[in-house]
Amino acid sequence: MRVALFVTCLVDLFRPTIGFAAVKLLEQAGCTVEVPRAQTCCGQPAYNSGDRSDATAIALQVFDAFAGYDHVVAPSGSCAGMIRQHYPELFTGDPVNLPRAQELAGRTWELTSFLVDVCRMRAVTARWDREVTYHDACSGLRELGVKLQPRHLLASVAGLRLRELPGAEVCCGFGGTFCIKYPDISDKMVTDKEADIVATGAEAVLAGDLGCLLNIAGKLYRQGRRIEVRHVAEVLAGMTEEAPPIGEAR
Repeated sequence: MRVALFVTCLVDLFRPTIGFAAVKLLEQAGCTVEVPRAQTCCGQPAYNSGDRSDATAIALQVFDAFAGYDHVVAPSGSCAGMIRQHYPELFTGDPVNLPRAQELAGRTWELTSFLVDVCRMRAVTARWDREVTYHDACSGLRELGVKLQPRHLLASVAGLRLRELPGAEVCCGFGGTFCIKYPDISDKMVTDKEADIVATGAEAVLAGDLGCLLNIAGKLYRQGRRIEVRHVAEVLAGMTEEAPPIGEAR
């Protein structure tokens, strides 16, 4: 399969290791991976802010950048969810571009969902001797049904022990522009999330969306917690030595 990696803005700017980990996993699954140079943002910040004009312009660029690939894969439930769920909504009433939005939506996937549901990957070769917990990011969970897929793959990581997180499906408070519009509510939500993470006794917290991870890492750091924060792709690809935990400098 010829797969295009949608890198995402946050991965590109803050954590390129996640992109490299995604490529490694996709290649292990037998895919030919390309990273279209013309890609930019998925348009989610504009869309969530009600700026339909800019969101539409960005989506049209995404159509062109990712044309011709068998599948488009993103290491982010929110970006994949934007393309799969919201692009068709964005072009409702547009007889020219609605079919393009629907066609792209039909071949766009979140990374772990693609590996498990499409490539039928059941195990990885990585090892990580940690007790970890897992936060289910809202968009991946609610828009794409990503729940069991990362857990299936994590179960094959040698040395890893998963401690389920109380309230794993509760929002961390990031929510893209939500944390900017409602900072006090956002902070209360991530404070509750931080307390739940600490209560598990886990050494690390994982998730599939970098926005959530940055938010959680910031709160853990401010609270003086020494709990590693990592994207699930880094662990599954065995690339935990390639970069320090999110929120920490090496």
